[in-house]
Amino acid sequence: MAKDRLTDTTAKQAKPKDKDYKLFDGGGLFLLVKTGGAKYWRLKYRFNGKEKLLALGVYPTITLKKARLRRQEAVTQIADDIDPSLFRQAAKHGRIESAANSFEAVGREWWVKQASSWSAAYSTKVERMLNSNLFPWLGKRPIAEITPPELLATLRRIESRGALETAKRTKQLAGQVFRYAVATGRAERDPSQDLKDALATPVKKHLAAITEPKEVGPLLLVLDGYHGSPIVRAALKLAPLTFVRPGELRHGEWAEIDFENAEWRIPGARMKTGTDHIVSLSRQSLEVLQEIYPLTGHGKYIFPSARSAQRPMSDNAVLAAFRRMGIPKEQMTGHGFRAMARTILDEVLGYQVDWIEHQLAHAVKDVNGRAYNRTAHLDKRREMMQHWADYLDQLRKEANTPNVVVGNFGRTTGT
Repeated sequence: MAKDRLTDTTAKQAKPKDKDYKLFDGGGLFLLVKTGGAKYWRLKYRFNGKEKLLALGVYPTITLKKARLRRQEAVTQIADDIDPSLFRQAAKHGRIESAANSFEAVGREWWVKQASSWSAAYSTKVERMLNSNLFPWLGKRPIAEITPPELLATLRRIESRGALETAKRTKQLAGQVFRYAVATGRAERDPSQDLKDALATPVKKHLAAITEPKEVGPLLLVLDGYHGSPIVRAALKLAPLTFVRPGELRHGEWAEIDFENAEWRIPGARMKTGTDHIVSLSRQSLEVLQEIYPLTGHGKYIFPSARSAQRPMSDNAVLAAFRRMGIPKEQMTGHGFRAMARTILDEVLGYQVDWIEHQLAHAVKDVNGRAYNRTAHLDKRREMMQHWADYLDQLRKEANTPNVVVGNFGRTTGT
């Protein structure tokens, strides 16, 4: 190797000229000075009889000392019969591939593919969990290299703030990402499977609900006695009749109501399952909607916010009404009407469970594992919804006149 000839002072004081020029150091290393003043380190070498050029960095970010070290690395590679240029390309490709196979890259790819089948609210919730609970600690790691203890340490951070249920759901979410990585050939296994029983078990809290028929009538009478906002009053009437989710009720739009066919068609974008849902409207449900229509029918929402017709009623409106009427949260919630209907339709009125599950908009599959479409058992569900509304009227009447003799109000048709 020729003796080094460059010095830091020479490199620093090199000025641009009318043409690019080179300041040679030794062993093929030189500093290329461009007409614009930029300075680049280059290494000229021969491999398999061919002269080649390798970029070693920009001066002064790469100092003369660092450039000489990079030259020596290249000389060593040549001695080992490795072309430095090809080695550099392979290393760059490896970094790109590693970034593409990071936990965050795979997680975002999985989320994009799944989000189209989810409701907008649920897809946003999943993205938020990824961004908050997983990506900050695991995002840049190659997904194939993440170990069970590493994942557990991430989940422990969530546990430490007392969010046990969130830690459990985050573990399940991470498992879905890992299994997607396995399916697409970017990981060999799902490390979350090794964490069974490693997290603290959250205490299961069921949403409060009244499911005893003898308690339903008095509850309905209390709701009938609400004297606040007519919009909230209408929502309180419709909730037990339709037993949709509170968010689906609040965001209900007049464009979704088909008075002629007595149907409320909720688009999949607002459903937890991401699929369209049909609610058969009983005579009593239609009466509630017709009563409120003159007040809110000119706008978008059936139950608009008291502050702006451009927004739906707040999620606290029904709960606040419950509290004002003296109904404690330990007794009933807005979601409780679903448990009420699910229990009584099955155990008291004797309807088939799959009809009930369809009307609850739960993900129901047939014997072949395929999801039923939104119109499955629609005629039977329509019959069931009217029977349910009539049954609620009967319970209300019984509670209001306790001495009345109530006949058999079970189903009179076969299941």
